Amino acid sequence: MEINDNIPAEEEKKTTSGKYPSSNEHLSESIKEDEDFNDIPELKIRNHDVSFSTFLSRGCCQAPQNVKINTDESCSCGKLHSSNWMNALKEPALYQKCDCVEIRFKNSRKEFFRLPEGMEVGEGDIVAVEGLPGHDIGIVELAGEIVRIQMKKKGVSPNDNLKKVFRRAKISDVEKWVSTVNLEDSTRVEARKIAIDEKLAMKLNDVEFQGDASKAIFYYTADERVDFRNLIKVLADKFKVRIEMRQIGIRQEASRLGGIAACGRELCCATWLTNFRSVTTNAARVQQISLNPQKLAGQCGKLKCCLNYEYDVYVDEMKDFPNTSTPLKTKKGNAFHRKTDVFKRIMWYSYQDTPYELMAISVDSANKIIAMNKKNQTPEQLDDYIVEMQSSGAVANQEQEKTDWTLYE
Repeated sequence: MEINDNIPAEEEKKTTSGKYPSSNEHLSESIKEDEDFNDIPELKIRNHDVSFSTFLSRGCCQAPQNVKINTDESCSCGKLHSSNWMNALKEPALYQKCDCVEIRFKNSRKEFFRLPEGMEVGEGDIVAVEGLPGHDIGIVELAGEIVRIQMKKKGVSPNDNLKKVFRRAKISDVEKWVSTVNLEDSTRVEARKIAIDEKLAMKLNDVEFQGDASKAIFYYTADERVDFRNLIKVLADKFKVRIEMRQIGIRQEASRLGGIAACGRELCCATWLTNFRSVTTNAARVQQISLNPQKLAGQCGKLKCCLNYEYDVYVDEMKDFPNTSTPLKTKKGNAFHRKTDVFKRIMWYSYQDTPYELMAISVDSANKIIAMNKKNQTPEQLDDYIVEMQSSGAVANQEQEKTDWTLYE
């Protein structure tokens, strides 16, 4: 396998001290004495005792066993997973190939990188990319022409000054990456204890180590500005790495950590939703949803993003609906609005004296009565405009009879 090694020599020789050993130091502790190799030494790495759940944040069901994530190791439920639907399309002969790739890291973090001239990578390849400082290890999510579309969608220009892909990961790179990822959970727990001791009003949500174990990113949420200068000193002294604090919102926290929503599916923000539109209670009110804060709030504590999905459809459908605060005046009395079925275009009214006797009338009838009232005309009673309602079972039977007659003919 041809390896394009563009990392400076000083980075290759760089080692860490303290709790985070180098690749060779880690091998002496975690690898068995017999050094069990696989059939292809240049593509395989030694076995590590890593929990399967550790690499779920990278979109893998287990620790990678080679320099490419194969189908047995890949996990389709990775955060914001993208599918290359252009993979089967052939590119024109004289078409200039896209030299950019999308690389995923932990949870929902993805970035675009530029390939060096002459280097080709495929989806699932583990690569060493430019970091600040040193280099990071990531997995190629998308490669080829689909990357142009993805960059346009996210507002990134191919002509921008993108960070570079150094090379495909070596065996030693993957070994060090695996050992570093395995330390993230324990580091997060210890960092939370330190933040509590410092009496900081913040919540440490996630920890992500750079592939060369030279830097750690701590993601946190806070309601107010936090002075964590002393916290950075304590964390750097404790873990012997460069510390970067990155504040995220509550919805970004749910996107990174993931979870199961009330509908039984994975959170939208963790699977496909990338832009967070503002959600108001008016969206629930228009869709005739009960304004119960417990039912309207998602796992992040904010209003559910899915309230916006069908909001525009309801608004378009209700353009000719009468104002629900306008009573219908009849000679029998004034009738007030109680509820609405938007897509059946039926509105329920009841007289003020008998609020529990609901009468279903069509939207057109309601508009007609309001127009009569504006002309100082009042119908005899609302009962003359009642729409005959059918149960869902009766409607289903009628549809089945129509289908049967169609097949018979």
